[in-house]
Amino acid sequence: MAHGARDGWAERGPSGPRRRRESGNVVIAVQHLSENWYLAFAAILFSVGAVGLLVRRNVLVMFMCVELMLNAVNVTFVAFSRALNDISGQAIVFFVLVVAAAEVAVGLAIIVAIFRRRRSGATADDIDLLRG
Repeated sequence: MAHGARDGWAERGPSGPRRRRESGNVVIAVQHLSENWYLAFAAILFSVGAVGLLVRRNVLVMFMCVELMLNAVNVTFVAFSRALNDISGQAIVFFVLVVAAAEVAVGLAIIVAIFRRRRSGATADDIDLLRG
């Protein structure tokens, strides 16, 4: 008999967490995270993106840092939407994602144009190479 079967807990299987057995019913233990945890996570994510944007010189890394900052803002919108029980924050996230997708298309086109002009690698200082 396995150790988990003795104390009333099912063993952790490949499909998920340990489950408590209660007279034929399976109850999954879920810990509730407050909105403060989501806001702290978003602040850390935004800070990492901002520091990466200010410190790094590679255009692709800077581009990824901007995307990281946008995702941190999205996490903040969803956290406040959940805290206030209002769906408008999640609707704003949808529009932020649409703008981010457009930014990806335009930004990658500019980055590809820089890399075509300069074969060795592109930095933020190479934007003047795109002048006609």
